[in-house]
Amino acid sequence: MSTIIRIAAALLIGSDGHTLLVRKRGTQAFMQPGGKIDAGEQPAQALARELHEELNLHIDPGQALYLGHFSAPAANEPGFTVEAELFQVRIDVPVTPAAEIEEIRWIDPMGDGGLHLAPLTRDLILPFYRESLAGCATSA
Repeated sequence: MSTIIRIAAALLIGSDGHTLLVRKRGTQAFMQPGGKIDAGEQPAQALARELHEELNLHIDPGQALYLGHFSAPAANEPGFTVEAELFQVRIDVPVTPAAEIEEIRWIDPMGDGGLHLAPLTRDLILPFYRESLAGCATSA
């Protein structure tokens, strides 16, 4: 049995630069929205499907900007590793939790919003987003 969980995840950014995190029902860690990539499914298509299922959000997979491959220990499955294909998606529409999502939070990427964060979010994705913002500020 594989201990790798392949997912497509969104660095979902609102018009104010805050990023959306989700918490699944029965868990404590907040993380990027997204989910498992089905067999034969392209990561951007999986992301669009998951965002629709989890947040009632419709996106064009072609508009999702690929940011790279990230890997970290899984937050909710001990002994498993999450292998994430990360996409940036900018939105200016409201989202609502659906499917297995119990709670959503928009946070300032410069902090952690006082939340318990999944390792992938805490150790890789938020630092990556902060670095990209710092790079934009120095090149402006």
